[in-house]
Amino acid sequence: MKEQLYTIPLNDAINANDECPFCFIERNVEQDLLDFVLGSGSSYMESDIREATDKAGFCRSHFKKMFDYGNTLGNGWILKTHFLHMNKQMHDQFRSFVPQKTPLMGKLKKNAAQRSSIGVWAKEQEKSCYICKRFEDTYDRYLDTFFVMYKKDGEFRNKVKNGKGFCLPHFGDLCDAAETRLNDKEKAEFYPMLFTLMEENMKRLSDDVAWLVEKFDYRNQAADWKNSKDAVQRGMQKLAGGYPADDPYKMNK
Repeated sequence: MKEQLYTIPLNDAINANDECPFCFIERNVEQDLLDFVLGSGSSYMESDIREATDKAGFCRSHFKKMFDYGNTLGNGWILKTHFLHMNKQMHDQFRSFVPQKTPLMGKLKKNAAQRSSIGVWAKEQEKSCYICKRFEDTYDRYLDTFFVMYKKDGEFRNKVKNGKGFCLPHFGDLCDAAETRLNDKEKAEFYPMLFTLMEENMKRLSDDVAWLVEKFDYRNQAADWKNSKDAVQRGMQKLAGGYPADDPYKMNK
């Protein structure tokens, strides 16, 4: 399959020989989004972008990454108008709030089904994130591209089969996506390949971590580290995704 502009990121991710090519893509896309939101292009000064960030807000994880990114003025502008939006939303919620009537039995025991409308609203804000939403939209297109390439590009398919597999979260996403992107015949080939790939590479990581632990035994001081020196961060990535050993991504000043 001839390389196209839209296939380059996936080819780069597969060629990186990472523990998970989708983690590789996720990191690149997230960094691009941080650059877009806070970088030198100053998109935070554009009214349509600020309107979108005012409404969506950001999750805890991305607020931390935005702080680490280092643009104090940009973060300040984003927070300034987001607070105006949130204060109005909160005021409207308070005005319309009516406490639920406590049932007779509710006085004697907690009723798990009862929820405050204010609590529901607050939880919705916690889950809403401009960067997460932008990434989800992009990620879905990458899943589409993955299966197009897997079906049409033999070289890409072989690299997947001979690669290091995927982290568990992205492995789950692939399984979900395969249900709608592959026909029955393709599924019959894809799933056994994927399951074998995951079992082999989970075992590889398990062995690396086990040897890392053994290396701390004084009897193994002179033994070779093999592939275990970075087994902790690779093991964490394989189980939960991401790059726990990465330094914070900062603005290129």
